[in-house]
Amino acid sequence: MAHVITRPCCNDSSCVSVCPVNCIHPTPDEPEFLTAEMLYIDPETCIDCGACIDECPVEAIVPDDQLEERDEPYLQINADYYTDHDVEGGLVPPKKAPQLPDRPLHVAIVGAGPAAFYAAEELVRRPQVAVDMFDRLPTPYGLVRAGVAPDHAATKGVESTFASVAAKKNFTYFLNVEVGKHISQDELADRYNAVVYASGAPTDKRLGIEGEDLPGSLPATEFVAWYNGHPDHADLAVDLSGERAVVVGNGNVALDVARILVSDPDELATTDIADHALEALRDSSITEVVLLGRRGIAQAAYTNSEFLALGDVEGVDVIVDPDELTLDPASQAAQDDGTLDSTIATKIRLAREFAERPTTPGNKRIVFRFLTSPVSIAGDGKAETVRCVRNVYVDGSARASITPTEETFDVDASIVLRAIGYRGVPITDLPFDESAAVVPNTAGRVLTAADGDVIPGLYVAGWIKRGATGGIGRNRMCGHETAGSLLADFIADALPEPKTSRDDVPALVADRGAARIDLAGWKRIDQAERGAGKPTGRRRVKLVDIGALENAATED
Repeated sequence: MAHVITRPCCNDSSCVSVCPVNCIHPTPDEPEFLTAEMLYIDPETCIDCGACIDECPVEAIVPDDQLEERDEPYLQINADYYTDHDVEGGLVPPKKAPQLPDRPLHVAIVGAGPAAFYAAEELVRRPQVAVDMFDRLPTPYGLVRAGVAPDHAATKGVESTFASVAAKKNFTYFLNVEVGKHISQDELADRYNAVVYASGAPTDKRLGIEGEDLPGSLPATEFVAWYNGHPDHADLAVDLSGERAVVVGNGNVALDVARILVSDPDELATTDIADHALEALRDSSITEVVLLGRRGIAQAAYTNSEFLALGDVEGVDVIVDPDELTLDPASQAAQDDGTLDSTIATKIRLAREFAERPTTPGNKRIVFRFLTSPVSIAGDGKAETVRCVRNVYVDGSARASITPTEETFDVDASIVLRAIGYRGVPITDLPFDESAAVVPNTAGRVLTAADGDVIPGLYVAGWIKRGATGGIGRNRMCGHETAGSLLADFIADALPEPKTSRDDVPALVADRGAARIDLAGWKRIDQAERGAGKPTGRRRVKLVDIGALENAATED
């Protein structure tokens, strides 16, 4: 018997370090880790010890004889990874932590999402390091709370890891405190040896086409935040009165959006979806979602696990036209000679299996259109039609370059959602690379824009550091790298000494109007939301109004 990693895998990699026979790959030390969709257990090496089960924060690992029917495909998916990845088993030696100087280290972290917490996780292991975490929202966890789809409750299990970090005596919350408004970067620098910005990528990438800003044409970033109860987007105008939605993009966010739009509201009612979104979805007339992918199946941006999960949505047919499953020349050649990457091979296999599935009259539909790009959005005062163009591969291209044909067609839609990626925005008083939408840095150390010199004591982590790519696992690696750079600088005596004590920060932000929420306040919010969900079996009922959150934080 072996163990199997299944759908909820978050790439956290905490399971890797506890495996005594090194059978879980890719590891953070392997190049493939940066682009891996998930982690995989080698069935030939696994000794069935179960150590990984206890360590997994999202309960993604199960013995192969306990797999549910819907997860049985992961037996092959795990095994397939090892058809073209040679790995060696053996004990993974623990990494010894460096010895720190015998003096206190005070660190401010701006942001409370995954990268912020993973940086904090590394820092608070050392009792002499004090971490203060700031976030403008009353609630922590960033996109784990406001980005992970509500029907992916297992993925939200990483919150337990973050909660254990926040429970450390050398960790302090400053939630509902906005850096740049209630306290400046200069004031943080005066009070802390180091400041780490992990503020994410809060806006969306644009299509740059005519009609993109018509009413009814929305960024998926806002739509996702709307159904997840983000206070900034609780009042978003979402028109679901038509029968078809068009989603531009085919990454995991696009699949999340499509799935939520056609899922049974009664099923969603058991999740922590925002009540206003649930009400709107109950009244929705959407019966079909069309996803437009610019390139072909081999370059589809979604992960295999997310694609596979669409087949389990009750009352929904997944429609794939077999004639559109054209491979680019390089992928076709690799498939022909047996050298195609196993993850891509699985992606193609799953798409062909979906293409062969029968449809059910009366079912809702998720329709994949590959090699298709929108060129304009039109309508009478609102988005009603998306004009599309068919693409073809450039012959001989190793990178699957495409070029548009003269073949165009229109797709009617009552709502259009662009899901082509998140983008970082400039942070006050920090250098910013407009083209890459990141703060210039090396291993998390912020660099000056003019000459690329390191700015002592200033760091970044997460999407504002590397761009909006990768999920929870990548953010863990990224946060740990930044924390490692910070600690190395502390050891090298390269951090500035604070000019004044950080003890006045609570009074300082309060004087400027911040209704700061600490750990106790967040626990009250958490308890209130979970308590509201308990009578109906929901994980929580989210509070979506800042005032209501502030009130909940202070109620006994």
